[in-house]
Amino acid sequence: MTRTISSHAPLLLGSQSPRRRQILEELGIPVVVRAAAIDESVVAGEAIDAYLARVVEAKLWAAVAQIGTLTPAAALAADTVVVLDGEILGKPEDTRDAVRLLRRLAGRVHTVLTRFAILDLDRGEAPVCARTVESRVQMRHASGGELERYAATGEGLDKAGAYAVQGCGAFLVERIDGSPSNVIGLPACEVVVELTRAKLVDAFPLVHQ
Repeated sequence: MTRTISSHAPLLLGSQSPRRRQILEELGIPVVVRAAAIDESVVAGEAIDAYLARVVEAKLWAAVAQIGTLTPAAALAADTVVVLDGEILGKPEDTRDAVRLLRRLAGRVHTVLTRFAILDLDRGEAPVCARTVESRVQMRHASGGELERYAATGEGLDKAGAYAVQGCGAFLVERIDGSPSNVIGLPACEVVVELTRAKLVDAFPLVHQ
């Protein structure tokens, strides 16, 4: 019998991202984090969809392996990539590299892909959902000085594409087509839809006991 997510049976989040945890908590979903470091390097010749599927599956099972005495009802893992000209743009190595990435993005449209997978821990053989959500982001034509000053804030140094749409980096973003929270790291609407479809929540928003 499938348990529903509650404070006694929370959602196990297999991600170190504080942004993903915040999105789930703002939705009122009880969360416990168990994330393990995995190899997120891209294999030569690996397609983007294959890369995302591989990394998310590894994150999911790494989290499940750390359940211990916890009693979560379900587990969720996710990974987000910024794609420009068919290439994954990762996190910058330093401020100089952040400027390089921002110069590539400025004035252009790029794609943000987040893949997430949900595992019902009472039916734990395979995920009940594995889905990739796409958003398109139009960056404005920012000056070199603006990009250098933004990179110097350090805000984007731990983020793919070297910017944070939820922070000061919003001044670079003209338009988002698709889920805004997807660009931050987790598509809130789609996650709730899939949790509901899998009967891991009875009704939404949740009323915690």
